[in-house]
Amino acid sequence: MLEVAESQEQDERLLVKRAIKRDREAFGALYNRHVSRVYRHVYYMVGNPAEAEDLTAQAFLQAWKAIDRYQIRGAPFVSWLMRIAHNLGVSHLRSRKPSTELPETLLDHSREGNPAEVLQNQADTDRVRDAILHLRDEHRRVIILRFVEDLDYKEVAAIVGKSVPAVRVIQHRALNALRKQIELEDERAAAHA
Repeated sequence: MLEVAESQEQDERLLVKRAIKRDREAFGALYNRHVSRVYRHVYYMVGNPAEAEDLTAQAFLQAWKAIDRYQIRGAPFVSWLMRIAHNLGVSHLRSRKPSTELPETLLDHSREGNPAEVLQNQADTDRVRDAILHLRDEHRRVIILRFVEDLDYKEVAAIVGKSVPAVRVIQHRALNALRKQIELEDERAAAHA
């Protein structure tokens, strides 16, 4: 298993080196490897599939434009991509005007399952997502990277530019803040009921 991971890392390093030399095929392979992860990260930030697709495309376009300046320093290539995507997401959220569109989550794309369960699961997901969006930027970023993207501490540390112990502390504080935020939302909902 360890040999497979090392082989994949080595393969990725070779693709990155080729992409730095403007090899479109190598960059395409990197795109295919990481597009889902980048999209998920951005989607979780902005909550709109169309906007997430646009921002994901922008992230890869920016990465392609800047690939010749990328330096291999031991951190995974995806860390650099996630940093680009995150910065685009933050800029987008700052400039976004309030929307009057119905959220995509109201549409049930699957006809499977009990409708009440589907609605409850969606409500729970929305509640957690909203609570995460109310966290401080650093806390939100670590929570998304650790639990939505399922990255390990070392990968998160590389993306956020902190040490692994610092990421563990941020995660602990973020989870406490998230719990408090959800409790606060529950109290508000109970007061309005």
